Amino acid sequence: MRASDARRWLRRSALGSTDRSVVADVSPSLQYHRVIIKLSGEALCGAPGGYGIDTTTLQATARELADVHATGVQIGVVVGGGNIFRGLAGASVGMDRAQSDYMGMLATIINSLALQDALERCSVPTRVMTAIEIRQVAEPYIRRRAMRHLEQGHIVVFAAGTGNPYFSTDTAAALRAMEIRADALFKATKVEGIYDRDPANEGAMFLDRVSYDRFLADHLGVMDSTAVTLCRENRMPIRVFKMAPGNILRVCLGASVGTTVTA
Repeated sequence: MRASDARRWLRRSALGSTDRSVVADVSPSLQYHRVIIKLSGEALCGAPGGYGIDTTTLQATARELADVHATGVQIGVVVGGGNIFRGLAGASVGMDRAQSDYMGMLATIINSLALQDALERCSVPTRVMTAIEIRQVAEPYIRRRAMRHLEQGHIVVFAAGTGNPYFSTDTAAALRAMEIRADALFKATKVEGIYDRDPANEGAMFLDRVSYDRFLADHLGVMDSTAVTLCRENRMPIRVFKMAPGNILRVCLGASVGTTVTA
């Protein structure tokens, strides 16, 4: 980011929704220029284990993404659907796994349309692209078209996962990151980053840097192992951090936030 752009953003953050404490610990140079951000469905419902979409939380998430977009970062978003329907939960009570996964894909489309509406209310041009065709409400996913949207300054929300059952939205996010040639895959969570065990356990140690191999060997569980394996094979950096005001922008601007997963 040019110095003039950085100053413009700092003025904007002082007047807008971004936490002004961001200014204290970011660099004026962008470390990542094109990213995929994976958001859980829970991130839109406002409460762990909650149901539906909380409009206040949705608007705050949209403003956060809008602030990052204003710096010139090209943003792709993959949203889960667990706040509406979770495929594994359906399978666990006897539903056909493929059928329940397709229902989960439809849930991600609902979340994606809601996020698109919230972003456009923040004056950010946004496109929803789906891995299963539903042309009346969104574009079908075409890789080169998605890249063109990003180059034109649109946020692209990738819905319906990979379009195939048995694959998580984490894996979809890793796949899209590779396809659009992103600089990194971001995973926004409810904790500070990756710990050596469940962070709810006393004595859990925060890890600021983890190798792909250790992540997989220790079953750290923050992200689906298939997604991490795909990133390892294609040398895609993963950043895991808490979804808190200003954190996405901090990571883009080079601040040491959360955990980095690399070789």
